[in-house]
Amino acid sequence: MTQSLSMEHLSDARNGARPVGLQRGTIGLKIAETSAEQEACQALRYKVFYEDGGASANAQALANKLDADGYDDICDHLLVTDGDHAVGTYRLLRQNRLGPGQAFYSQSEFDLAPLLAAKPDLRFLELGRSCVLAEYRTKRIIELLWQGIWDYVRVHQLDVMIGCASLGGTDISQLVHQLSYLHHHHLAPENWRVQAHTEHRVAMNKVAAGELDAKRALKAIPPLVKGYLRLGGYVGEGAVIDHQFNTTDVLIILPVSAINPRYFARFGAPDEVTEPR
Repeated sequence: MTQSLSMEHLSDARNGARPVGLQRGTIGLKIAETSAEQEACQALRYKVFYEDGGASANAQALANKLDADGYDDICDHLLVTDGDHAVGTYRLLRQNRLGPGQAFYSQSEFDLAPLLAAKPDLRFLELGRSCVLAEYRTKRIIELLWQGIWDYVRVHQLDVMIGCASLGGTDISQLVHQLSYLHHHHLAPENWRVQAHTEHRVAMNKVAAGELDAKRALKAIPPLVKGYLRLGGYVGEGAVIDHQFNTTDVLIILPVSAINPRYFARFGAPDEVTEPR
């Protein structure tokens, strides 16, 4: 199932962004510029999360076959297409798009307030709702999405990427090795650490470091999460079970200053911002 695209432009005032764009053969990447393109992202999310992933849909989602919420209209939507069909997407929420009283989506699971208060001069970007059709989950597509995110970060001069990343399933007994690996090897330093809300928190330190089979644990971690870790990302303290989406979530914190410089040769250095390609 792919989603066809048509035209009706979104408000320029909402996005306020220079576009990000790439084209590699039939595969394209861009920021959604029309309401139809945004809806194609939502339909793709419904397909991947609900039809394929078994998430629990409410009545509106079932009726419309869309994964949509109140954040969509203040976000930019990174869209991967094959021809005129949507095959991958990522939702991008800049901190300056939040209105009075609004919080990042991940604030519902993790207490971001202390980190944001401690770093008022840094510009945060929340990454979320990432999905790719099963037949397109290749290294090529994942790298294309990352290039789009990184170009967006550079265009908007953002400093920190954050967002919930998911491990499949809600049975913690099946995730103890992955969670323990993340805790022992990638826990954020104190000055970047974010805690899961107490009422939702699941301890990650399930297996002692000396008893952990790190190779086995790393192999079981989803490719998207491993990608963040390779770049230099940290995880917050504690995981949260998301029963709606049948996942267990951890918080990723990726300061631009922590990104491994070897990736700049492939994707571009932070201060090398060019017009969209």
